[in-house]
Amino acid sequence: MNTLSILFFLTAILYSSVGFGGGSTYLALFLIWGVPFTIFPIIALGCNIIVVTGNCFNYIQAGNLNLKLLVPYLIGSIPFSFIGGSIPIEKQFFEILLFFVLLIAGFLLLINFNSYDDKQESYRNIPYFVSIIIGAILGFISGVVGIGGGIFLSPILFLLKVAKSKHIITAASLFILINSIFGIIGQLTKDIYFEEIYSYFNLLIVVFIGGQIGNYLNLKIFSTRVLALITSALVLFVAIRMGVKLI
Repeated sequence: MNTLSILFFLTAILYSSVGFGGGSTYLALFLIWGVPFTIFPIIALGCNIIVVTGNCFNYIQAGNLNLKLLVPYLIGSIPFSFIGGSIPIEKQFFEILLFFVLLIAGFLLLINFNSYDDKQESYRNIPYFVSIIIGAILGFISGVVGIGGGIFLSPILFLLKVAKSKHIITAASLFILINSIFGIIGQLTKDIYFEEIYSYFNLLIVVFIGGQIGNYLNLKIFSTRVLALITSALVLFVAIRMGVKLI
């Protein structure tokens, strides 16, 4: 448990430094450690909420919230994150799905880390309906797997070049927070053994501390570009580790 707590702590630091919650890596660590499958999503989504809440507060306070950018994605994602969270899924299929989620997210981050420098001067206007569809797809995937979805939304928005990096990072953080809340609500429609969850309560504490440190690193010390590159390397490493386990 001590090793798992340290890994959750480090994950929270790295992910929060670029506006993410770390849900996908928490899930992968649970699989590697052999934690009971039925409690994965609840704890991972809870950790997400704790980590990104601090980020959201700081980003909004800094004036980085762009509601025009965020709202259509939330309109699509909220109902589908709940639906996805309520769908029962077999462990073997879950492992395969999580592997691809990590692999795709890692590559998206890797090819987009330069975008965090915010050198873009002009931005595209994406049709409202298209944004809603993107949000719905990401919300559903997020609900099924038990993640917030920002690790996909952020690279997609950077690829589409829709806004400044500070607005995209803030949108991704709020996307994770709100999807994680509705994802948990969906997960609670299943049979949950709460006594097993209590054994991992300390993980919520360590990710809270890690999240605060990661946010400080982003604001005060390292550039977001460097932190994004490190995070992408972590995601790909965990994906490869999971792929070896599946083989």
